[in-house]
Amino acid sequence: QVQLVESGGGLVQAGGSLRLSCAASGSSFSVNTMGWYRQAPGRQRELVATITRGGSTNYAYSVKGRFIISRDNVKNTVYLQMNSLKPEDTAVYYCYSSSGGYDHWGQGTQVTVSS
Repeated sequence: QVQLVESGGGLVQAGGSLRLSCAASGSSFSVNTMGWYRQAPGRQRELVATITRGGSTNYAYSVKGRFIISRDNVKNTVYLQMNSLKPEDTAVYYCYSSSGGYDHWGQGTQVTVSS
């Protein structure tokens, strides 16, 4: 059973920074793509950023230039450095990973950006 444990959410003022971490454990297969999605109240879950095992990245247009995704393949951990945060970045952020042909999700961590 794959488990994703997230940390690093919280409350920050607009223009501030936060760093999210997510560690994957329990997989018998290599962890392939990892990433972050977010869901704001009343909205659908949306992609924030993903990174492949080889380091290729993909970002939502709204976070390009402000967020940086990275990963440590030895630790099976993915990070999201969020800079220049805006109130519209407020959401529950979910960690995602794919391994063994299955998708896995974390429990979510709240990020709140005050204006």
